[in-house]
Amino acid sequence: MDRVDTPERARRLARVLISDVAAYAGDQVRIGLEKDDLLERLGPEITRARVFYLHHVDPCVAERAKLFDFALVDVLVYGNGRVQTHIW
Repeated sequence: MDRVDTPERARRLARVLISDVAAYAGDQVRIGLEKDDLLERLGPEITRARVFYLHHVDPCVAERAKLFDFALVDVLVYGNGRVQTHIW
């Protein structure tokens, strides 16, 4: 895989990685949102995805770490807005 060298490609890679984490975790995403321990519950999987992401995204890509964090919120949290939680 070539190094990702644009913010748009970095954003897409982050979303794909987090989508994979969510698909693999199954009900753990819902449970984590309900119990407000999502990041702890999926910590090892998220860490592996982040390491892969940072390894493949060129350090020169502006705000590359933030793009991953935004994907976490967008895919795992907002993507599961139907889950009953005290967050919303």
